[in-house]
Amino acid sequence: MKRLLFRAVYELAYPGFLREYRRLMGNQWKGYATLKEEQNASLKKLVSFAYDNVPYYHRLFKELNLKPEDVRTVDDLQKLPILTKAIIKRNWDDLRPMNLRDIRYVDKATGGSTGTPLEYRMSKRDQRMSVCLLYRGWSYAGYHLSDRVVFMGGSSLMPGAKSSATRRMHEILKNIRMLSSFDMSEAAMEDYAREINKAAPKYLFGYASSIYHFSSWLEKNGKGIHRPDGIFTTAEKLFPKARKTIEETFMCPVYDTYGLNDGGVSAFECSEKTGFHIDTERAILEVVDKDARQLEKGEGLILATSLHNYAMPFIRYDTGDVGVLSDEVCPCGRGYRLLKEIKGREQEMLITPEGMAIHGEFFTHIFWDVRNVKEFQVVQDKKDHLTIKIVPEPDFDKRELENVRALIAKRSPAWNVDFDITTSIDRTKAGKYRFVISEIIP
Repeated sequence: MKRLLFRAVYELAYPGFLREYRRLMGNQWKGYATLKEEQNASLKKLVSFAYDNVPYYHRLFKELNLKPEDVRTVDDLQKLPILTKAIIKRNWDDLRPMNLRDIRYVDKATGGSTGTPLEYRMSKRDQRMSVCLLYRGWSYAGYHLSDRVVFMGGSSLMPGAKSSATRRMHEILKNIRMLSSFDMSEAAMEDYAREINKAAPKYLFGYASSIYHFSSWLEKNGKGIHRPDGIFTTAEKLFPKARKTIEETFMCPVYDTYGLNDGGVSAFECSEKTGFHIDTERAILEVVDKDARQLEKGEGLILATSLHNYAMPFIRYDTGDVGVLSDEVCPCGRGYRLLKEIKGREQEMLITPEGMAIHGEFFTHIFWDVRNVKEFQVVQDKKDHLTIKIVPEPDFDKRELENVRALIAKRSPAWNVDFDITTSIDRTKAGKYRFVISEIIP
């Protein structure tokens, strides 16, 4: 009954879901040459559409003296410059397709893992494919549609969970249970342990740091916990120590995942653990050097070209992540290329004076509602002290900071918060900046 309800709900939410899912499940066993040929065919259609319907790309091609037929393969993408968030914001109106009214889409915003949330549009078809690919990626670990899953993360992992009633309805219909990473106090984790033991899920899915923190708490307190078939981690770099702790605590394998909806790229580990299988159907993932030239192997910046998001085409989009591309072939038999490692995307847990652990994305969600903040960074140098650096836009109103202070106080009234209005925030060697930095030892 649950399986039938699950499939009916997804077919209603994403018309054509089952047909798409079955197609993608079969696709994973094709050879890479065939997958790349299909990818190139999708790229041709996207480029022609962008040239004919999106003013920004029409102008860009003219300036580069290019025509759509000049960009027909993945290799041809190197003729185009990198698309950054700053460029998107400057050209927001020109990135709107002239025929947008004919495209079914939803408005989205990034989670702001680099501290700079971005609003964008996602076509309904692209949204459907993202869900199908997520479930296919989980299937590498043995997941079947409708298997019970416990989520541990923020709202980016919990669509439609804005109210308790809506969240509960999602949980029942999708056979999931949602646990918040924004509140990981002693009392909350006691509740989480009870919930997981009660729900007895086949899988857990959540932020790497949150599941690691919870696992460490279970280990420290000698708590018994239900043993799932596997755990999927996402959103952050999974360090070897964290993987080891999680696997030993839950007595099951961990499968790391990588993806971002704005660029459409995704990649998943299988049971062989040789790397992340890079999905080819929804997007093109490039790993490039400092001159934006594609690498066949090695470390570089990850670029994304979404192949089906006609509502807002992103071509050679700078993800802000750094990855290591491998030339190995996975013995599992899947035809996809492998990312050996994701170097970037590290978030941290902050510890309140009361001893509560809070996921760094908590601050990202606060700043979604603060107008005219270009960038921010939260630094915890003492248990009771935070410094929040802010790079403001011209129309920034300092009175907004009192609202930020009040929201933080709801989590911990003992936190002393200082704001530092500045013109820039230091970047890492990879060109990113950590939006949350903890300088204390938990």
